[in-house]
Amino acid sequence: MVNDSADIIVIGAGIIGCAIAYELALRGARVRVFDARDIALGATQASAGVLAPYIEAHEEGALRDLCTRSLALYDDFIARLRQDAHGPTQYFRTGTLETASDDASAARLKATAAALDGMGVRAEYLESADVRRAEPALAPETPGGLLVHTHGFVGARELAHALAEAAGRRGTPVERTCAVHRVTSDKTGISLDTDNGVVRASTIVLAAGSWTGQIPIAGVKPPPVRPIRGQLLSLNWIGEPLKRVVWGPSCYLVPWTNGSLLVGATAEEAGFDERATVAGVRDLLDAVSELVPRAWQAGFSGVRVGLRPATPDELPMIGRSTVMDGLVYATGHYRNGILLAPLTAKLVADLLIDGREGAELELTKPQRFGAC
Repeated sequence: MVNDSADIIVIGAGIIGCAIAYELALRGARVRVFDARDIALGATQASAGVLAPYIEAHEEGALRDLCTRSLALYDDFIARLRQDAHGPTQYFRTGTLETASDDASAARLKATAAALDGMGVRAEYLESADVRRAEPALAPETPGGLLVHTHGFVGARELAHALAEAAGRRGTPVERTCAVHRVTSDKTGISLDTDNGVVRASTIVLAAGSWTGQIPIAGVKPPPVRPIRGQLLSLNWIGEPLKRVVWGPSCYLVPWTNGSLLVGATAEEAGFDERATVAGVRDLLDAVSELVPRAWQAGFSGVRVGLRPATPDELPMIGRSTVMDGLVYATGHYRNGILLAPLTAKLVADLLIDGREGAELELTKPQRFGAC
């Protein structure tokens, strides 16, 4: 049986799929979203929501360029979403403090501060005493740190749910726990064999994260997207909370207004194994307690696990397929899916609604890995 069709079908209801669906719905497209799971139950559920391009991508290059462009979109992205979704979306631009562990890393951070200042980015290097004044809970031997004022963080899971809600209010349903088993095409369009029957569309956006290559698409070679397991801890903090995201040599810390502290994250080549492990939890507990000794007194409330979709060059795949007409990729964001969500949504909507190919698509084109 052929089910109702749509102009565009988005496969994947993580942060990227939901952001794209919302942006397309805003521009008047008739969209449906399918996911084998519920909303934000892939990599998004184990994201701390850090928005920090000058930490995630220290070196100048394509990744940092994409991340900084997306961060510049975030204020308007959240403001618009808050008008369309009832649920709260926690969003803070309180900066990040990246700590040095020795003289060599202190020198690197000092040089980075000078370079960022030269680019007009609000950043400064703090000596040891100033680091402790900024964040008193840090270990007393911390030699220095880089404070980047423009960074921040956002509630990743609630952001994805808000995007799905806002898209739904504009007529874009998210069909949860409805798997896509096969994609085929002919001269009249694209067909998707789903749990709810066959669905037709003129365009599909493949935003399935680590599962991108697990969806059979007739005549199309699976793209080189592999899962990287990330484990994230949630602690019940005691005492004065941290003021901002703190980034150490082996972990990062994100303080929430409810008193919890997120500690992330491992990066493990474990295939599609989504288990939390003793080794992962132990390593993160050791790392946070070395960075912030008071963490030994915190309560332990749980661990989240997500599979982050990585490409060979750690840049996302965003753009049209050259093999199947109507197939568009939006996947492979690895650790930067939350940060890159506004830019990815804009690029896909510009491409599909306005026929405009942003310059960024030259950096993210799928064909850099061959025909796909």
